[in-house]
Amino acid sequence: MIRHFIATTLLLCPTLAFATSVQFQTNMGDIEVELFDSATPETVANFLAYIEDESYNNTFFHRSVPGFIVQGGGFYLNDEPKIAPIASKANVSNEPVYANVRGTIAMAKIGGNPDSATNQWFFNLADNTGNLDNQNGGFTVFGQVTQGMAIVDAIAAVPQSNQGGAFTDIPLKDWTAGGNITEHLIIIKSIVVLNADPDSAANLNPQTTTRTSSSGGSSSGGSSSGGSGSALYLAVLLMAFAARGVFKNMNTRKRRFNI
Repeated sequence: MIRHFIATTLLLCPTLAFATSVQFQTNMGDIEVELFDSATPETVANFLAYIEDESYNNTFFHRSVPGFIVQGGGFYLNDEPKIAPIASKANVSNEPVYANVRGTIAMAKIGGNPDSATNQWFFNLADNTGNLDNQNGGFTVFGQVTQGMAIVDAIAAVPQSNQGGAFTDIPLKDWTAGGNITEHLIIIKSIVVLNADPDSAANLNPQTTTRTSSSGGSSSGGSSSGGSGSALYLAVLLMAFAARGVFKNMNTRKRRFNI
């Protein structure tokens, strides 16, 4: 009875966070993240489901906006090797509890639809609370980097290239124009669970969202230059890449992931 009372009290306390620990294993180094299981349970369960079926294996960071975000979880490199979109599961409900501050991970989604997050996510490189906590119902922060933020910053420092479509800001390491981009991607080899205990990060004290009650759920999603970013199109067939044989044949899907 006492344990149940204590657990219930802790769950109701907005300043405490409980988390499963995961590690992003990239070709630039490892990043450890604590997931906020109790505060954003649907989002964490969704993310862990993609990890469980290895959907994030051999994926890559497809968008980088220095001083704003680096984004992944949308595409993978198959054995050919060609670029293909990750198969999306059902949408997950928006859970805007914590603030989009530097070092947090949040879900990307479609503009004007707060409950449209599926597989794409992004790391906040700066304090984006003024924009992302209020835009499109608020972007769900579901974890916090505990080790490896220097790796995230190093990824953000890789030069970006405009390859069109969903890849207007793709980071490509040591790439020169005309080269095969698949050899220069920032690869996420896998995301693994380090600690499945949802209480593994009880000492974290994440900042609660700055979102105001007057902030509406409908938004253009931010398409201006700089911090607001540009619209992303998931699974777009790019003529230039098709000519080079980079892309696997796939259906065009009109999903816009706006940040």
